[in-house]
Amino acid sequence: MKRFLPVAVCALALLSGCATKPTVGTGKSFKGPVGLQLYSLRAQFTRNVMQGLEITKGYGIHDVELAGTYNQRPELFRQTLLAAGLNPVSAHFDFTRYRDNPEGVAEDAQKLGLKYSGLAWIPHTGAFDEQTCRAAAAVFNHAGQVLAKSGIRFFYHVHGYEFQPYGKGTLLDLLIKETDPKYVTFQMDTTWIYYPGQDPVAWLNKYPDRWELMHMKDLKQGVARGALTGNTDVNNDVPLGTGQLDWPAILKTAKKIGIKYYFIEDESAAAPQQIPQSLRYLEQVSW
Repeated sequence: MKRFLPVAVCALALLSGCATKPTVGTGKSFKGPVGLQLYSLRAQFTRNVMQGLEITKGYGIHDVELAGTYNQRPELFRQTLLAAGLNPVSAHFDFTRYRDNPEGVAEDAQKLGLKYSGLAWIPHTGAFDEQTCRAAAAVFNHAGQVLAKSGIRFFYHVHGYEFQPYGKGTLLDLLIKETDPKYVTFQMDTTWIYYPGQDPVAWLNKYPDRWELMHMKDLKQGVARGALTGNTDVNNDVPLGTGQLDWPAILKTAKKIGIKYYFIEDESAAAPQQIPQSLRYLEQVSW
C-alpha cells in the first residue's frame, strides 16, 4: 500500500485545492508552465465537449486557453473546466466585441475566471495597413482599460500579417508603440512570427517587456516563408522539434524575458496525436 501513498496524497491535495501543478511538458531546461489552446481540439470539442475535456485531461494538461465556450454560458463552462481539473487562464474573443462592447467581454472573462483576455485577428481587407493598425491600437487601449478594472490583462496575439513595412520597421512595431504597456500586452505565436520571414528570438529581445504569453507552434520542414497573409495550411503544423523553428534558442530567450504562460497550439488534423509528441519534446529539450 505504501507505493500508492503519493497518489492518495495528490488526490487529497486536489480535493483541498492545494495541489501543485502537474509537471507534464517540463524538464531540465524548459520549466513552463505549459498549457493547451483548446482550439487545437476544436473538432473534438464541437462534436462532444466532454470528449474534448477528457482528451485534454489525458495529456496531463492543467492550464488552458479558450477559443469559445461551445454554447455553454461562461460561468457554466468554467465549472465544467474546473470539474475536469482544467484551469482557464486566457481566452480569445472577436475584435468586434472589444470594439463595440468591451464591458461585455470583461463580464464574460470574469465569469470564466480568466487572467488574460485577448484576440488573434484584426479584420482587414487586402494588405494590413497603417490606418487599420492605428484604429486597432485605439480599440486595444480602451479595451485594456476596461478589462483592467476587473483585474484582467488584455493581449493581442500576433498573426503574421502585421509585418508589412512601415517607416524603418513594420506595422507590428507601430502597433506595439501605439499601445499602452499598462493595459496591453502581446502573445507571440512562434509560427506566425517565423512564417512571414521574421525571427522569434529577435522579436522577444526587441520588446522584452511587451510579451507575456506564447503559442508554441512548429512549421513543417520545406514550407516556404515570407507570406504576410496570416494564413497557411493548418497541416503545416507539426510536433514541436520536428519542424523548422529553433526551439532551444526561442525557449531560452522566452525564459530570460519572463514569458508567463506557454500554450501549445496545433491546428492540424493530427493534433490529438501530435500534442503528446510536443509535450515529450518540451520535457527533453535542453540548452
